Amino acid sequence: MLADQLCSQGAELIKAMGTVISGQERVLEELLVAVIAQGHVLLEGPPGVGKTTIVNTLAALSSCDFKRVQFTPDLMPSDIIGNNIFNFQTSSFTLKKGPVFTNFFLADEINRTPPKTQAALLEAMEERQVTIDGEAYFLDKPFIVFATQNPLEHEGTYPLPEAQVDRFIMKVLVSYPERSEEKDMLLRFHSGNCAGGAIKALQPIMGKDTWLDFQRKVQAVVVEDSILDYLLDIIKATRQDHNLVVGGSPRASLALLKCAKAFAALHGRTFVTPDEIKRMCFPVLRHRIMLKPEAEIEGLTPEQVISFILEGIEVPR
Repeated sequence: MLADQLCSQGAELIKAMGTVISGQERVLEELLVAVIAQGHVLLEGPPGVGKTTIVNTLAALSSCDFKRVQFTPDLMPSDIIGNNIFNFQTSSFTLKKGPVFTNFFLADEINRTPPKTQAALLEAMEERQVTIDGEAYFLDKPFIVFATQNPLEHEGTYPLPEAQVDRFIMKVLVSYPERSEEKDMLLRFHSGNCAGGAIKALQPIMGKDTWLDFQRKVQAVVVEDSILDYLLDIIKATRQDHNLVVGGSPRASLALLKCAKAFAALHGRTFVTPDEIKRMCFPVLRHRIMLKPEAEIEGLTPEQVISFILEGIEVPR
């Protein structure tokens, strides 16, 4: 019953998002999986491919509050989490909540702000709370961080520390659309249907409580011992691969399991198969493994290494 509901709701969401976004079905599917799995997403792609629009559209269709912050070198932690402001009329401090108090928080170009400000998100991502002047404040549910990066520019950027990168459940690559998809986008714009206006015209097709319900019930998806062993064999292989300096952490194992269960439910299945594990390996592991310098010189990519690893591991029947 849950799988059928998730499958139909997911298909409806992707179809509705298609009225604003041309193509990018793989990206949309992976974002839905991440939200169901209660994980944060690192979106990487060149400028102008619609990363912000995708998240904004998803929030509008699911009645979720959406806030976006442009990360810049002068951004301070208090600009994200908020601070206490002294009220001269009442002679007391009043909490001014920052934009992190939302459901979908978009950290745009997260690698353009210094580590001090990047670290302000760590507690929110891991604990779903922030601490201001020694007092903890819980965030709304669901709470998902979507962070964007431009892989083409490195000057004036601050690469995220590995510990923070590991807290993103998946890294989703947003590429250029196909020719037919880009033409469809041009025709929409030519007819006066711009993305901003289209998003404002969207009607929610589900509530944020539905996300919470899906997040709870997806735990019922069945995972056989043989599938767990297959998952562990993959993670172990990343730690032993001669092309890698760093393999998948235990957090990677948990992320792969959660995403595989969410992906199975999203496609109407009540159990996880090896295909779900394989499909989720790429977005879950590509940002967690680190290539050796000699492997990079040879032109290897994380995706190629993951493919080699999957080819060398026996698939359970």
